[in-house]
Amino acid sequence: MADSVMTVDPEQSVDPGQSNWVLTAGTRVDVRNRFVGGWSHGFEVAEHIEGGYLIRRLSDASVLPDAFSEDDVRPELHKRGWWWY
Repeated sequence: MADSVMTVDPEQSVDPGQSNWVLTAGTRVDVRNRFVGGWSHGFEVAEHIEGGYLIRRLSDASVLPDAFSEDDVRPELHKRGWWWY
């Protein structure tokens, strides 16, 4: 039996801890900072490619030159009250 893959569109809420999802273009995301290992905000998916994503920076709409692996991209977390989720 094949693994199922869930597609997430920009309007849909998703549990970032869940695997087996594919983010569609326009979905706001956090990306792993390659220098310090933390998560950076202010990005969206430009395109899903084999094994990862091309990412667009929201501040200037530039598509970043390197692809990000699926492990280095997660749906944007929203702060509600005192907790992130």
